[in-house]
Amino acid sequence: MRARRRRAIGAAARPISTADRRGGRPGARVRVGPTFPGAPVLEGSRHALPRASRGRSSIGTVTDVETAAPLRVLVGEDDVLLREGVVRVLTDAGFDVVAQAGDADDLLRKGLAHGPDVAVVDVRMPPWNGDDGLRAALALRRARPQTGILVLSQFYEEDYALELIGERPQGIGYLLKERVGDVETFADAVARVAAGGSALDPEVVGRMLGRRGGSDPLDELSPREREVLGAMAEGKSNHGIARALCISEASVEKHITRIFTKLGLGPKPDEHRRVLAALTYLRNARAPR
Repeated sequence: MRARRRRAIGAAARPISTADRRGGRPGARVRVGPTFPGAPVLEGSRHALPRASRGRSSIGTVTDVETAAPLRVLVGEDDVLLREGVVRVLTDAGFDVVAQAGDADDLLRKGLAHGPDVAVVDVRMPPWNGDDGLRAALALRRARPQTGILVLSQFYEEDYALELIGERPQGIGYLLKERVGDVETFADAVARVAAGGSALDPEVVGRMLGRRGGSDPLDELSPREREVLGAMAEGKSNHGIARALCISEASVEKHITRIFTKLGLGPKPDEHRRVLAALTYLRNARAPR
């Protein structure tokens, strides 16, 4: 009787194994979803995640756990309250804020020292409170092209946006500061820029469209195609464009195909046609009426 009782107690106290919890073999891999909107996944899985190193679990079996390494962010903003607010929003969204800077010199220094995936930067920063933040961001981009740059501005300044985009709009974003309040949109823009995409404020794109005129490559586009191209310039995906314009994704794909054809953007293995189309749009949208 005592032996039977000891065996029963031992069975009840035995730790639950990975196989017990998942109904599979011990040591089965556990997948963890992205920690931020638009996070990247391992090939063949539901999410795009970096692979973690193997480790020993608390129950003594070796478990290969895949976790998302948070995107590393540098925040440059001289207004302390706003900077703390941006950091809080990013941290809550799952980003890793590796450094903060209150002036342009410190921003560049920390950007080079920490090597972040993306820098979120105010245009106007000390020491001169002009476009020092933008200058530091451009210098960081030249030194570390792999670091994405998302510039925040209090007001719409077209020249700043165009200078930032330059000849290589990959990994570049320009948003008005008021967009920080829309947490989901802001976090998505940061993740997109870090991944090499673009994120332009809808108001910036809208004003550029309003200033467009004269003869240019965009004259061949229909009004709907210009709307689709404008949404592409904001950095929206096909799904995002479809939602914004209240059309199907199939229609979006057809419009994009026609846009590429009319702009003479044939498929090339070393070029990203969406980015080139957006760049064409932005270059020609600045022409005065």
